Amino acid sequence: MARQSSTPGRHDRAIESFRSCAASIGELTKGMHLFAITRGQFSMIDAVLFALDHTGPGARVTLWTWCIAEYEVQVFERLMRDDRIREALLIVDISAREKNTKHLAYWRTFFGDESVRWVRNHAKIATVEGNGFRFLLRGSMNLNFNPRFEQLDISEGCPGFDLVHEIESELEILPPDCSNAQAIHASKLRESFTDKQLKIFNARKIWAK
Repeated sequence: MARQSSTPGRHDRAIESFRSCAASIGELTKGMHLFAITRGQFSMIDAVLFALDHTGPGARVTLWTWCIAEYEVQVFERLMRDDRIREALLIVDISAREKNTKHLAYWRTFFGDESVRWVRNHAKIATVEGNGFRFLLRGSMNLNFNPRFEQLDISEGCPGFDLVHEIESELEILPPDCSNAQAIHASKLRESFTDKQLKIFNARKIWAK
């Protein structure tokens, strides 16, 4: 199922997807926008890899995520060794240090300490830039696939791409052993919340069984 509309300089599509990433998305073009609802059969990392097929070698990639798993680190290591990307930046929630200690240490070893921004984050965003393309990807899907309803937007050359990169450039470079207070400061949460409001989020979450 697909819906299409077009305006000067931009082509919009909306799809319901049951197939693979490449089969669902199709060709990525200048000025395009795609809204997709999937069944979780592909992930954000699959969409990033597909965008890289269009940008060619030497692309710049940024990822915003809550946590990162071994598979994603291995994928980006392979891409770097294949010269598909020249630079990678990870914006990750500070809580990932407990869940993903080994993987994040490996990421920093390969990409450098400045390739990670420690923040308070739950956004799922990626940018892929190269060969004249500036792709912004965002949605509900995580870096790994998840067999349930998921949503994805892909836009090329949109104002959102510039906003994301502007925020990335302003993020403070913190050490891996930074405090939660430093991550809150780097995320500028105090511009929207008081310390009293933020205090309830400092405690460790206890998930119901």
